[in-house]
Formats: sequence, C-alpha cells, structure tokens
Amino acid sequence: MTQNPNLFLSIGKEVKDEYGRIIGRVTSFAVNPNGRVDSIYMEQGDGRFIKCPTESLKVDGSEITLLSKLKTGITTLCDQIPLIWRKDQALKELVEKKKISPEVYEDLHNSFEGVLNQLKTEAQALIDEINKETARCFQEIKELNYALVNLEIEHEIGKIDEQSYQTAFTMIQECLKKVNVEKSDLEATKNELSNILLGETPQQAEQEAEEEPMEAEEEPTEELKAQEEAPTPASETSLPEPPVVVYVKEVGDSGI
Repeated sequence: MTQNPNLFLSIGKEVKDEYGRIIGRVTSFAVNPNGRVDSIYMEQGDGRFIKCPTESLKVDGSEITLLSKLKTGITTLCDQIPLIWRKDQALKELVEKKKISPEVYEDLHNSFEGVLNQLKTEAQALIDEINKETARCFQEIKELNYALVNLEIEHEIGKIDEQSYQTAFTMIQECLKKVNVEKSDLEATKNELSNILLGETPQQAEQEAEEEPMEAEEEPTEELKAQEEAPTPASETSLPEPPVVVYVKEVGDSGI
C-alpha cells in the first residue's frame, strides 16, 4: 500500500472489513526509524488489541478497510501462477527455436515447475480455507433467518413493541445483506482460483479459448436451423388461433 501522509489522522477512526462490518478502531502506530508506518494498533470491539500491517489496509479518505489475509493471498496467487505458466511456455518456445540449449531449458523448466507446484499447494490450502469460511457464512445466514422468524413471532403476539421491532428488523436485514455479499464474494474468488488451477498450461488455455467460440457459433447455428424447421409445422398448427380474435369481434358484433 502506498504510504498515506494523513494516516496519523486516522487515530480513533473505525476500521471496517471488506463488507462494511466495524471490527475496531485505530489506537496507535508502529513506525520504523525512517518514519514509515509499518503497522497500526487496533482496539477490537471486545477490548483486545491487535496489530495489522499497513499492506493489509486500504485508506480512502476517512474510510479505513482491513483486507483479509485470505483475499490478499488469493490475489497474489492469481497473479503469480499464470505468470509462471507464461514464463515456462516462453522457455519452451525458446528451446524449440534453438535459442537456448536443452540443458539450460531443463534446468530452468524444473525450477519453474518446482515453483508452480509450490504455488498450487498454497492455492489448494486457500481453497480449503475458503470452503470453511463459506460454510461459516451459510451457518450465519441460517441463524439470522431463525432470528428474524423469532422476532416476527414475538412481535406478532405483542411481546415486542413496534419501535423495537423495526430497529431489530433493520439490524438483522443489514447483517443478512453483508454476510450474503461475503458468501458470494468467497464463491467468486474460489471459482477464479479453481479455474486458474484447472489450466495446466497457457497453451491449453489458449487452445480452449480458440475452440470454445467456434463451438459456441456452431451450436446456436444448428439450434437455429432446427428451430427454423420446427416452426413451419408449428406455425401451421397455430394458424387456427387468430379466429379467436375474430370470434371475439363476432361476439361484439352480435352484441350490437
């Protein structure tokens, strides 16, 4: 994160997560000898203090957002894995063009492959973590829905007054909105990372990208041809339908 010169002005300000939930307030900073802020100290809602690196912070005016380690880790992997694939593919093209020796190719290829395998292992670990977080979101949504139903019941039988009901209803709806956004975000992030892991090489991804549009064009064409043939008898059988309109008019005429 680019060092924000007004970061010191954030003392006492709320820190939110990526989905707008308040997770604490800025209380102090860890500053290195060069005057750069390395971390912030934040008081959480339960009174405990945690230290967060500035790289995990997004400062937008008075808004301070703490990015999750899970999301930042996935973003890094989504950049690194395709990059290693492209480098390995470029290396293969160089040896095919005889611009480098087979020995150099094997050495560098093994190096790239080792890094790629390590990144894939890290990616799978993050996918497992996403699955846990998604399951948590599902459970939270379930509990919030139960809370909403119970609120409605108690309000219906007169145990909760209108003002308290409206306040609680709004709170639950806001919580549901945020957790649903989080769940959708986690699922989209998992799909993005999974799609990257599914592609073994950039060449395969390019071949699939070239083949898919062709299939997509052929299939609709065949479907359209089939539909063009099918409507002919269908339109013939549906020709008797217009008399319904004529019949209505005739009824009107007979009514006159």
